Amino acid sequence: MTHIVTLNAGSSSMKFGLFELTDDDPIMVCTGAVERIGEPEPLVKAKSSDGSVLASGTAGEIRDHAAALDWVLNLLARSFPNSDVTAVGHRVVHGGPDIDAPVPLTKASIQELDKLSPFAPLHQPHNLAGARAAMERFPNAVQIACFDTAFHRNHPWENDVFALPREYYDKGVRRYGFHGLSYEFISDHMAKTAPLLHEGRVVVAHLGNGASMCAMIGGRSVGSTMGFSALDGLPMGSRCGQLDPGVVLYLMDQEGLSADEISDLLFRKSGLLGLSGLSNDMRTLEKADTRESRQAISYFTFRIRRELGAMAAILGGIDALVFTGGIGENSRLVRERVCSGMGWLGIELNPDANADNDRIISTDLSRVVVMAIPTNEELVIARAAADLLAKRPRLRTA
Repeated sequence: MTHIVTLNAGSSSMKFGLFELTDDDPIMVCTGAVERIGEPEPLVKAKSSDGSVLASGTAGEIRDHAAALDWVLNLLARSFPNSDVTAVGHRVVHGGPDIDAPVPLTKASIQELDKLSPFAPLHQPHNLAGARAAMERFPNAVQIACFDTAFHRNHPWENDVFALPREYYDKGVRRYGFHGLSYEFISDHMAKTAPLLHEGRVVVAHLGNGASMCAMIGGRSVGSTMGFSALDGLPMGSRCGQLDPGVVLYLMDQEGLSADEISDLLFRKSGLLGLSGLSNDMRTLEKADTRESRQAISYFTFRIRRELGAMAAILGGIDALVFTGGIGENSRLVRERVCSGMGWLGIELNPDANADNDRIISTDLSRVVVMAIPTNEELVIARAAADLLAKRPRLRTA
């Protein structure tokens, strides 16, 4: 049997999967993740399709994404020594203004994609480092990149542009949107399980260490809270979210910060971490229950409500709200806070269903269907790799 490995590097995590290639959907053999990379006690977890646990708990020092990748590949080699890996699929955050579908990776195309690293400094270097390492570990396997920006590439012009001189738009300064693999999974899932809602006006909130929201009509993205970089929109684990550009000028002129220092501040020291002074992890903040952690959560949920109104305006109304991502799928408190006071928009949360993490967490009388759906970016990547191996024509070389 032939297999596909998927690698999904986040800003502080490395998710992975091993899938068996079939004539239908790829079949999951194993999935797992390394979380809290670079922290004193990183978390590791992995389980096989039969439910057996391959890894769980804390691990020794995993300083960076390279060390996390070594841990992942060593686990797969040890646990599935007879697997025949014919393709490795990679999540790559940024594909630029033109790429709107998965593409095969070569050393030359990786060099081109590396030029986009300034647009996504927390992710792109890790994504491409994983691709280079996979090429060395699996020299005979096909490598494929799946892009977080691709899902948003057909936005209307007014949702794609900044009010800057047009020359900058032509140079690539535009709203790209991110988390596209997650949104693609939710769109496909709803098309199969809730086709009438899928054809309507849907807002999806991908809430995790990275967070954004997407407005969809008929399963296609027409608006995103994220813009030129993965900084914009909602506050995140360690990223600031929406920020008046004048703040950056102030930091330069009055505080004397360099570009590198400002980048470090906005990407790594802000968001939930900066507001709480404690952690970028929602689980830690909910347990801590300090004044600062409560304020950080309040700001996070306030911004989600604010952007929810904006997404509904883009759509001209809303038929469904979907929570996904690590926080969206698991934090009852965040979902409750987001939906509280949103009756004017037609949202009425069912407290019991929300507490039970049900799939539908709105009341029967709610005009807007509220759902919590676990995302599966790894399956989206595996499907794209399977498409490439089958030589389906919608894939093209970067």
